[in-house]
Amino acid sequence: MKKIIVGISGATGSIFGIRILQHLREAGVQSHLVLSPWAIANIPYETGYTVKEVEAMADVVYSYKDQAARISSGSFRIDGMIVAPCSMKTLASIRIGMADNLLT
Repeated sequence: MKKIIVGISGATGSIFGIRILQHLREAGVQSHLVLSPWAIANIPYETGYTVKEVEAMADVVYSYKDQAARISSGSFRIDGMIVAPCSMKTLASIRIGMADNLLT
């Protein structure tokens, strides 16, 4: 089974990450979800979903702060990662390898 990590950052457009989770489920792809604190804040304002409903769309949910999560290990086999929406701060952090949280 394919496995994809889905990260939802605090940028506007939370619905993109939600739709990705829905499509992955329909396609039979296992999803691993990481929500930034600002994603958690934005989801109720921008969408008709609660954070709990979004988390229920994923197969596995990880805390943004849990840098010991299994998805952070190089031995965890994954087919890809999607960050949508991706704030400029998150993009810059990923680009420079900041690694100060599980999403980046």
